[in-house]
Amino acid sequence: MKYKRILLKLSGESLGGSDGEGLSPGVLASYARQIKAVAASGVQIGIVIGGGNIFRGLSGAQGGFDRVKGDQMGMLATVINSLALQSALEAAGVGCKVLTAIRMEPVGEFYSKAKALEYLAAGQVVIIGGGTSNPYFTTDTAAALRGIEIEAEVLLKGTRVDGVYTSDPKRDPMATRFDTITFDEVLRRGLRVMDLTAFTLCSENGLPIVVFDMDTEGNLARAVAGEKIGTVVE
Repeated sequence: MKYKRILLKLSGESLGGSDGEGLSPGVLASYARQIKAVAASGVQIGIVIGGGNIFRGLSGAQGGFDRVKGDQMGMLATVINSLALQSALEAAGVGCKVLTAIRMEPVGEFYSKAKALEYLAAGQVVIIGGGTSNPYFTTDTAAALRGIEIEAEVLLKGTRVDGVYTSDPKRDPMATRFDTITFDEVLRRGLRVMDLTAFTLCSENGLPIVVFDMDTEGNLARAVAGEKIGTVVE
């Protein structure tokens, strides 16, 4: 494998299956199989999951919720998703720990870099829920922050899209996918890879991003092995 320690960012909508809502047992099982295969090769895996399949703080604020309360509800949604993936991984025979950015024992242990590194070194998959614990920050930013903290070699952004395109491929049939692209060019072209705060964190701290299609089984192992799937931003 090219990478020995990764931070995998998963979207909440992906866990919801075709309609992007709730939790799909089939998707959870597929993700668990892919993560198990990579973990079995000795790769240390940290994971951050979004909560959009359950609740989005920004959407809630637009619907009348207080933004801070809405974001706190979104943080709890990420913990629900973390527990769901933990359950799927454990059912597949994978050792897994959930750490949370907000104290909520016994649901999960309170996150610290030292605790995360301890579990990773012991061969456990570590899922970090609760976002950054602060409102106004996305789970993309949480993924970038945790990736930097645990000294991951790469941030793998598993989505339903197979990379970064010149424009929206669903709207523009002429859109082409980048195999590699620099941080500077992403900014210059105004392409949306992650939110700007997350993207800046990765850029300033030298954490490369790989955007790939997680829903194609086996792609996670290919990305970790350094195969040319998706788009590498570095």
